[in-house]
Amino acid sequence: MIDPLLQKQLNRFKRNRRGYWSFLLLTLLFVLSLFSEGICNNHPYIVHYEGKTFFPLFKFYPATNFGIDQPTEADYKELKRSESFGKPGNWMIFPPIPFSSNESTQALTPPPNSPSRTNYLGTDDTGRDLLTRLIYGFRNSMIFALISWVFIVMLAYLTGAVQGFLGGKIDFFGQRATEIWSALPVLYVIIFLISIFPASLWLLTLVWVAFSWLGLSSYVRVEVLRTRRTDFVVAASAMGASTPRILLRHILPNTLTPIITFSPFIISASIGSLAALDYLGLGLPPPTASWGDLLRQGKENLSSWWLVMYPFLSLFGTLLLLNFIGEAVRSAFDARE
Repeated sequence: MIDPLLQKQLNRFKRNRRGYWSFLLLTLLFVLSLFSEGICNNHPYIVHYEGKTFFPLFKFYPATNFGIDQPTEADYKELKRSESFGKPGNWMIFPPIPFSSNESTQALTPPPNSPSRTNYLGTDDTGRDLLTRLIYGFRNSMIFALISWVFIVMLAYLTGAVQGFLGGKIDFFGQRATEIWSALPVLYVIIFLISIFPASLWLLTLVWVAFSWLGLSSYVRVEVLRTRRTDFVVAASAMGASTPRILLRHILPNTLTPIITFSPFIISASIGSLAALDYLGLGLPPPTASWGDLLRQGKENLSSWWLVMYPFLSLFGTLLLLNFIGEAVRSAFDARE
C-alpha cells in the first residue's frame, strides 16, 4: 500500500501537466531508443529468397546462402538491387531507417549531404545518416546519465548520511575532505586520465560520478542532521539497531526529498556535460554516436544548416523536458504545499 504522503506527492506531480507529460514523453523516447538496432539498421528484418526465409537482423548468414561466392556476410542492399534477387517470390523488409550508426551512405555529392528522401535529416561530414546518429546518440546520452545518476545518489547518500549521523570528528574531517575534493579541476583530471587510459563510457562515468556527488551530499547531510534526533531514530538506536540499519530503514525514507528533487537536474547536467566533453574531443571514442560530436561537426560546417540545427534541437529539447520534470518534482515534494 502506498504511503498517504507519497500518494499526495504523486498526485501533485500529475497535476503539473507540463512536467507529467514531459516525463511520459522522455520515458517513451528512451524506451524506444533501447531498440535502436531494430529501428535503424542496414540488416533487414526478414529476407525471403528462393523459397527460404532468413532473419538477418537477429542472425548471421554467409553470403553463400544468397548465391554469392564469399564467406562473409552479404550486403543486403546490394543483394536487393541484384538481378538474381529480382526474380518473383524474393523479397526483404528493412527497418524504418535502413542505416546503421556507422554506415556511410553512397551519395553522388561529397558529405555532408542535405536532407532527402533517402536521408530524412541529411548526413554528417562522413556521410553517415544524421537521424540514425541522433537516435543512437540519445540512447548513449541517457544511458550515461542514468548510470551516473545511480552512482551519484549512492555515493552522495553514503557520504552525507555518515557525516550527518555520526557527527563529531568524522563530520568535521569529512567536510574538509569534501571541500578539498571539490576544488580539483575536473577538466584537467579528464585530460590526464584520457592521456593514460583509452576513452570509454565507463571511464567518463567514473570521472563524472567522482566529481558530481558533492552538491547532493551536502543536502543529504543537512537532512540527516535534522532527522537523527527524531523519536523514531532515537528509539531504533535504543533498541540496539545497527548504524547501517538505521541509515537504510529509518533515515533514508525520510531524506528522499532532496534526492528525488535533484535527480532530474543531475540527469540533465550529465547529458550536457557528456555533450560538452564530446564537443571538445574528450568524450566517447569514435565512431560512437554522440550529440557533442555532431555539434562539433556543425561548427565546422556552418553552411550545412541541418548539421547545426538538428543536433542542437535534440540536445535543447531533451534538457528542456528534464527541466520541466525537475520543476514538477520540486513542486510535488515542496513541504509548503
